[in-house]
Amino acid sequence: MASYTAYSGYTKPPMSYAGSYYDPNLQKHYQDSVYEEKKKAEKRKRRNEVCCEIVALVIGFLGLIGVAAVTGLPMWKVTAFIEENIIVMETRWEGLWMNCYRQANIRMQCKVYDSLLYLPPDLQAARGLMCCAVALTCFALVVSAVGMKCTKMVDHRARTKHIVLVTGGCLFLMACVTTLIPVSWTGHVIIQDFYNPLLIDAQRRELGEALYIGWMTSGLLFAAGVILLCR
Repeated sequence: MASYTAYSGYTKPPMSYAGSYYDPNLQKHYQDSVYEEKKKAEKRKRRNEVCCEIVALVIGFLGLIGVAAVTGLPMWKVTAFIEENIIVMETRWEGLWMNCYRQANIRMQCKVYDSLLYLPPDLQAARGLMCCAVALTCFALVVSAVGMKCTKMVDHRARTKHIVLVTGGCLFLMACVTTLIPVSWTGHVIIQDFYNPLLIDAQRRELGEALYIGWMTSGLLFAAGVILLCR
């Protein structure tokens, strides 16, 4: 009588063989755990990307408020109170659209420029550039909102969303440049004229509040663009 002590492979393997090499339940549990970890990682990545997009959109909205304020405020150039003019009780401001003055105990009075030719070259260029900055910032906000992962206004494919968000980031950077150029140019002209010995004291100006707001706004727009490009 023949006796078989080794597993030949033609019949169901003994439990000792099956248990030592393969466990279907353990394999299924391992695959499920890997899938769950991958799913959690994707959700975490998506949540972080959405948070970055929301932060960029909020910063961009603050930038839009700043750009609009810089464009509308008349405080680009302020009368310089130096030497004997320190006792003069009158303040004058020059902006892109009007000039204003205020005397002691009298409210501010403003007058719109009758012609663009009344403006110096730096303020003439600033008019056009700041209007472009406002338009670019508005367009950047709309494009960025459309390209966010939490919106459903365009194709849901990741590549399409990525292209739209990159476009929004580039528009924010363009708005930053078109804001920074006129503000810095005007500031340079003011400082150059302030130390010009050929000008009398009444012709000298100081940096107005709108210029400082413009520099801060440029930083906000730059931050919004970088976040969208590097999220």
